[in-house]
Amino acid sequence: MVHDGRHLNGVDTAAFDISVEIDAKLAFGTGTHETTRMMISALLDQKPNGLRVLDCGCGTGILGIVALKAGAAHCASYDIDEWSTENTRHNAVINGVDANMEIHLGDASVLQEIEGTFDVVMANINRNILLNDMSAFKQKMNPNARLLLSGFYQSDVKLLQEKAADLGLAICSQKVDGDWTCLTFKC
Repeated sequence: MVHDGRHLNGVDTAAFDISVEIDAKLAFGTGTHETTRMMISALLDQKPNGLRVLDCGCGTGILGIVALKAGAAHCASYDIDEWSTENTRHNAVINGVDANMEIHLGDASVLQEIEGTFDVVMANINRNILLNDMSAFKQKMNPNARLLLSGFYQSDVKLLQEKAADLGLAICSQKVDGDWTCLTFKC
């Protein structure tokens, strides 16, 4: 991760004092990929101070760690890969946020085991998984919650917007970086 006091891998963090250390090992999410940068930007746009955050497909845990360092009260996260959940646990410890991070191994079905609902739900996963799991994400959202999605191309936006509309979610914003896109929806 590159942090110069105002920018974290190109994302303006002037309103936040955030420095994140990521030991990526075998998991995805160092902060350099376009989708991760857009997700961090979209997350910081939500001003997560005091909010409950859910990180779906956590990889290295970078999104949850940034949320907690930006003041989120709690982050629940999950991934289908055991090495990713272990990597998230390791990175939460080295960033001093492990006390407020709950980590689960599994796919979206693990959401049934996670207590409560969330103010921000994040998923930086491929299009097909997002389409399949979006209804499960919606069930974990508080009224007025935001759903942040990335991991897909601009050509996939229409499919994701249609699925979101079917679930009663409205588009709030869209970020584009190269061919990659990040969408934010609200209940």
